[in-house]
Amino acid sequence: MSERPLNDDSENPDRFEEIVEAETDRDPDLAVIEAGSRTLRAQSGPPQGDAVPARPADPEVDRALREVETELAGRWGETKLDPSLVRIQGLLDILGHPERAYPSIHITGTNGKTSTARMIESLLAAFDLRTGRYTSPHVQSVTERISLDGAPIDAERFIETYRDIEPYVRMVDEREEYRLSFFEVITGMAFAAFADAPVDVAVVEVGMGGTWDATNVVDGNVAVVTPISLDHTDRLGSTPGEIALEKAGIVKQGATVVLAQQPVDAAQTLLKRAVEVDATVAREGMEFGVVAREVAVGGQLLTLRGLGGEYPEVFLPLHGEHQAHNAAVALAAVEAFFGIGAQHARTLDLDVVRRAFATVSSPGRLEVVRRSPTVVLDAAHNPAGARAAAGSIGEAFGFSRLVGVVGASEGKDVRGMLEAFEPVFAEVVVTRNSSDRAMDVDALAALAVEVFGEERVQVEPRLDDALEAAVTLAEEEGEYAGAGVLVTGSVITVGEARLLLGRS
Repeated sequence: MSERPLNDDSENPDRFEEIVEAETDRDPDLAVIEAGSRTLRAQSGPPQGDAVPARPADPEVDRALREVETELAGRWGETKLDPSLVRIQGLLDILGHPERAYPSIHITGTNGKTSTARMIESLLAAFDLRTGRYTSPHVQSVTERISLDGAPIDAERFIETYRDIEPYVRMVDEREEYRLSFFEVITGMAFAAFADAPVDVAVVEVGMGGTWDATNVVDGNVAVVTPISLDHTDRLGSTPGEIALEKAGIVKQGATVVLAQQPVDAAQTLLKRAVEVDATVAREGMEFGVVAREVAVGGQLLTLRGLGGEYPEVFLPLHGEHQAHNAAVALAAVEAFFGIGAQHARTLDLDVVRRAFATVSSPGRLEVVRRSPTVVLDAAHNPAGARAAAGSIGEAFGFSRLVGVVGASEGKDVRGMLEAFEPVFAEVVVTRNSSDRAMDVDALAALAVEVFGEERVQVEPRLDDALEAAVTLAEEEGEYAGAGVLVTGSVITVGEARLLLGRS
């Protein structure tokens, strides 16, 4: 193995299990990547950094948080769905409808939702609005799902919010056929926390789909649909058009809907919904879009066309053409929120927009977590995401040789992902993460051999061993000084790799 350890803990073969047990002591379906806490703007300026919240230092607070996590994990996980809003509506009715206390920007789509939500949040904060952001899933702490002014709420506030609504949760549990699910309870907590803060605007990302998602109780003034592709086909549909039918449910009467570029059948479905509810439509490539982009050190330099005009020389510290398109969607959504393109024919303040985009981070999205050799994480978990990552990594990094580490989940189009990465991976190390939903490593290896050929595939059942093996391959020969490693295939794999590589 390599003489350069991944971190000090890698010398202990049992440390991997210790990390996973300590940091993912909950429903394994929830042990996923959605990191990125920042300092509260109200206390110390604009959001900064992308640290993941540590466990509470106070043992009593940590104990109380673990109790709440255990109670939440005992509910239906996010992969078990019941197409009904009855329970969440019942909870919010008892709570006095906190979700109506502020306007919301509601986001659905297949890929790019979280990055777009972060960009929208950054833009709104730059214009001195207090924001609440609700996203999923999380990596180390469930508190990451509920953010105020760019920072996850602290453990004490999370516990307090849960205990405040707990009696009402039990009331709904007792009168309904099924108890509230994990996601429904967290959704109720988020809306209550935003009302209590209070926030000026909420940025709300759906968990899955749209129409029957627990977040679809909000009346989003602006609805955003990021690119739709095939994912969760067993629940949402087998074509982009069928999936769009479910996602179109977030478009409300008289709202503005901001559409990223879509497959033709998905676009038709979304536009039909907009006509039915008299929504105003803003389409990427028509009313707004990316005018120009150049690769820059640490990201890219963009010229964006918004609903009110052009925004030149906008630096975005994220890699990939797909992130440029996410930026255009985010900008149009914020313009629409401020009435630009409808009531006002003007642009937002260019300097403020530039400052906002320059602060954006999106952990686990072509994120560099180590140098020499460079190790990059990307949470691609479907073929469309894999194609975006494969196309972007060469542009952003120019590796002379790239080694992949892939750990996938059951039920995904794994062959499609592997085929997307085949042209860019010299070798691939297949592995598995700690989730019960992880794909069997031998089954994954069999698929990889069919796509890559036996000589290019290495099997390492443990993720820490897979990371070490990939680093060794990248360092194997001196002529490959420009080699790198890409860890991908599942948000869970990326989240656990992020922990092992010391990003906690």
